[in-house]
Amino acid sequence: MAATHGALFGSAIVRIILFAGKGGVGKTSVAAATGIKTSQMGHKTVVMSLDVAHSLADIFDLDRDLLDQNKGQPIEINSRLWIQELDIQEEIQRYWGDIHAYLSSLFNTAGLDEVLAEELAILPGMEEISLLLYINQYVRERKFDVILLDCAPTGESLRFISIPTTLEWYMNKIFKVERKFAKYLRPVAKRVTDVPLPGDDYFQAIEDLFNKLKGVDKILVDPTTTTVRLVTNPEKVVLKETRRAFMYFCLYKMSIDAIIMNRMLPGNVQDTYFNDWITRQQHHLEKAKNYFSPVPIFPVNLFGGEVIGYGHLERLADEIYGAKNPLERFFKENPYQFIKENNGYRLKLKLPFVLKKDIDLNKRYDELVIRIGGFKRHILLPRQVAPLNSVTAKLEEEYLNIFFSGGNHGREKG
Repeated sequence: MAATHGALFGSAIVRIILFAGKGGVGKTSVAAATGIKTSQMGHKTVVMSLDVAHSLADIFDLDRDLLDQNKGQPIEINSRLWIQELDIQEEIQRYWGDIHAYLSSLFNTAGLDEVLAEELAILPGMEEISLLLYINQYVRERKFDVILLDCAPTGESLRFISIPTTLEWYMNKIFKVERKFAKYLRPVAKRVTDVPLPGDDYFQAIEDLFNKLKGVDKILVDPTTTTVRLVTNPEKVVLKETRRAFMYFCLYKMSIDAIIMNRMLPGNVQDTYFNDWITRQQHHLEKAKNYFSPVPIFPVNLFGGEVIGYGHLERLADEIYGAKNPLERFFKENPYQFIKENNGYRLKLKLPFVLKKDIDLNKRYDELVIRIGGFKRHILLPRQVAPLNSVTAKLEEEYLNIFFSGGNHGREKG
């Protein structure tokens, strides 16, 4: 008998799991298999593809035309399981009309032909924002019990999870000023240039999008609702990428509750050709346990053929989870905490695998900017923390502790 929502989710209404990792490690198969398992438990489940090169329909071996994405709407697999592959052209009509129209006219004015201008007006991030809109809608409407995200390769996945905070920063810091300038400059610009300034419809469309996204950031960083499962393979290069992904997801406050080590060669393989390969895989598995402990690792054996179609995916789900409940939080930890202390506040941020020299911190009035490698995170500080003018930091094992203290001068010190 399926568990009730209260027993399964606690206070959360919906369970969201992101399956992320390097391209080609088997994220789509693992996400689809998990969807089958949760639907068989009696939970209405949707598996959503975040990858531009969608392959969910392919992995289920559905009898559909090569380019048929059902106009980006959910496709029913059975009475409790759906898959969804977004169609950006449909999303433009649904959410991006005025914004896309202005960008198209801007490129067209620059001398590009109309078709090329329309293509260039599809900006990076539009598909990710559309997916966030669906997640927010599904959670608000309680349309599904479980939302499983088949993420794009690591870099694109990190852009996806950074969008809510990036949009919040833009709306708070730039949007109102930009809108006001455009209003005052528009009459003058019409007399001196053919390049169009955005009209108020453009700005209103952005504001409407932002309002529809409100709350999705809290959903994604709430560890009782949302967790990340990193899918990897027992290979040196892949594990390096997985370590980076682990660290960056922590930077964006995401809780990682499991590592799925996919495509392990079974230990009972008799052919001597595979002996060295099996030994190396076991070596990488042990290294992974050291890297990610205490986060659990689920080893998954390599299948003898393609994992495609409902039956193979069902077998894969059993291989991954066995008797475990796939909706369980397998590891519970909050990677991001603000702690009140005697002399101020401390931000405790989990950042494994990072060295002191890799971190650059900068406090700018009411925000903290953390740069690690090629990624930068803007953290809007709580009202009581923002005015504190002394900021120091200490890296202790896998945690970065940032201390805020001093007078309420609203200035940064050192």
